[in-house]
Amino acid sequence: MITVTDNLPITVDPETMSGAPVFAGTRVPVSALLENLEAGVSLDEFIENFPTVTREQAVSVLEHFRTSLDAISLAP
Repeated sequence: MITVTDNLPITVDPETMSGAPVFAGTRVPVSALLENLEAGVSLDEFIENFPTVTREQAVSVLEHFRTSLDAISLAP
């Protein structure tokens, strides 16, 4: 679960994209990044296709997911 204290470049607003988590300052859902990567699109291509998302935003979100997965795998 993403919380406000995670300090991520993500916003959730019922008025924007029906409340889906989006990259802050954009209307690009975070799920678009994951779906594109899953489809084999590189990070550079994603940023080219969604120029309102910065590389720093995308990397920050991916790092958060990696750290979260690491924490889950270390759980007893």
